[in-house]
Amino acid sequence: MGATGLAATPTEYRDRLRAQTDEQLDAWAAELLRDVAKRRGLAKVVADFRKTAHLDEKAFRRVFARGGGAPQTIGTDAAGSLMIPSISLHFLIPGLRAEVSDARDRLIAYLVASFDEIVYV
Repeated sequence: MGATGLAATPTEYRDRLRAQTDEQLDAWAAELLRDVAKRRGLAKVVADFRKTAHLDEKAFRRVFARGGGAPQTIGTDAAGSLMIPSISLHFLIPGLRAEVSDARDRLIAYLVASFDEIVYV
C-alpha cells in the first residue's frame, strides 16, 4: 500500500477501481466531489470533473439536469466558471451514467486524476 492506503501508484489505483462495483465507484466519486469542494472549493471540483469527464459547458449542464439537478441553479462565478450548489454535486454521478455510455471509465478517470487529493480527504 502506498501513502494513500489505497495503492502505491495511480496505475495500481486504476486497476483496483476497475475491480469495484458501479455502486462503489459512484459512492466514492460522490464523496470525493463533496470532500474536495470543502477543502479546495466548488469551482475546482466543477472544473476537474468537467475536464476528466470530457464535458463542455453544454454537456455539463445536460449531465447535471439528467441526474436530477435543477437546471436553473447552474450559474457562473465572477471569473465566468460554471457553478452549481455544493449540495447538488451528487447529481453529477447519475447524470453522467444516464448521459454517456462510458460513464464508468469517466468516473474512474476522475478518481484517478484525484489520486494525490485522496491523501488529504
